[in-house]
Amino acid sequence: MQPTQAEKAERFRALHKGDPFLIPNPWDAGSAKVLAGLGFEALATTSSGFAFTLGRADGNVTLDEVVKHVPVLDQATPLPVSVDLENGYGPRPEDAALAIARAAGAGAVGGSIEDFDRGSGIYDFELALERVAAAAATAAELDFPFTFTARTENHLHGDSDLEETILRIRAFDRAGADVLYAPGLRQLEDIRAVCAATAKPVNVLAFPGVSLAELVDAGAQRISVGGWLAFTAVDALIEAATQMRDVGDFSAFRRPSHLNDWLGG
Repeated sequence: MQPTQAEKAERFRALHKGDPFLIPNPWDAGSAKVLAGLGFEALATTSSGFAFTLGRADGNVTLDEVVKHVPVLDQATPLPVSVDLENGYGPRPEDAALAIARAAGAGAVGGSIEDFDRGSGIYDFELALERVAAAAATAAELDFPFTFTARTENHLHGDSDLEETILRIRAFDRAGADVLYAPGLRQLEDIRAVCAATAKPVNVLAFPGVSLAELVDAGAQRISVGGWLAFTAVDALIEAATQMRDVGDFSAFRRPSHLNDWLGG
C-alpha cells in the first residue's frame, strides 16, 4: 500500500537530518521503479531528463506538463518525490509560489526553485530573494512538511563568483529555504565553502571525476545527479543504434536481469 503524502513528507524531511544520502533523478515511471528497486530512499525529477521524454531541450516544458508528470513518478513507487521546478515558470514571486503549490497538489513532498531565467539571466538579488521568500511561505502553509530547496545558478551559467554564490545561499537560508543548492560547483574547496556557509542541508550535484565520499567529506547532505542518468541511458541508446545502423552489429543489446522484478511483471 502506498504511504500517504504526509508520511512521505516526514520520511523525506528525516533523511535531511540523518546520514548524507543520494537522491537519483528518474525521468519516467520505469526509471523510477528501477531506482526504487535498487534501494534508494527518495527520488527527484530532472527537468532535462523529462524534457527529453517530450523530445525537447531543457527549459522547454510548462508547469502544466510538470504537474502531469509528478503523479506518474509519485505513484510509481512508495518513495518521496521532490520536483525540479526550474524558475517557477515565471519571473514573479507569485509564480514561484504557485509552482510550489501545484507541485504539492500533484503529490510532491519537495521542490526546488532557481534564480535563473533563460531569457534574462540570473535574477537581480532582491527579486531572487523575494521569490525564495514567497515559495518558502507557500511551502510553510501546506498541511505537511514540504521540503523547499532554493537554488542559485550562477556557476551553471558562466559566472563563477563564489562570493556571490555564498551571499545568495545565506540570504535564501534566512528567507526560509529548507535546503540550499548551488549546482555547477566543480571544485571540492568551493563545495566545502558553500556547505560551511549555512547550517541547513546543502544539496550537491554530482559530476564525473568526484566520489560520493569526497562530496560528503566536503559537507554535502544530499547528493543528486540531475540529468546524468537520463543522458547516460541516451548515450547507450545512441551507441547501440549507431552500431546497428552502420555495421549491423547487435552485440550492444542488454536486458537487465531484474527488470521484471522491479517493474512488477
